[in-house]
Amino acid sequence: MIFALKILVILLASCGFTLALYIHSTKKTAGKLVCPLEGSCETVVHSDYSKLLGVNLEVIGMFYYLAIGLLYTFFAFAPVIVPDFMFYAVVGVSLTSFLFSIYLTGIQAFVLKHWCTWCLFSALLCTLILILTLYIADSKAIEF
Repeated sequence: MIFALKILVILLASCGFTLALYIHSTKKTAGKLVCPLEGSCETVVHSDYSKLLGVNLEVIGMFYYLAIGLLYTFFAFAPVIVPDFMFYAVVGVSLTSFLFSIYLTGIQAFVLKHWCTWCLFSALLCTLILILTLYIADSKAIEF
């Protein structure tokens, strides 16, 4: 069961990486984002809130999803080479990502007053990864 959940996290992280890469490549080529559900993706991803310390948020997202995907690949297929503390670091990073997603969703709702469907989907992915990570962490704690 836990192995299957780790694989699910890898799949979610792959989806998140692909989504962030799509946003990044579209912005880089000055293309127009196709925003499902009649959202305002262009307004949101080109806003003043689309960068953190000068780095585009989708690039930060790509690094987050790539790191989660790689770490869970090791957790699933080579757990003996990963120190135990790394899993708890993943819990912290996933929680931070979730809280940052809530912040950015609030920015969309209350400051920009526009919604980006892709950004909301990314927030959902962060939420699901956190839930699965906490569940796996709880199971890991029971093992000790």
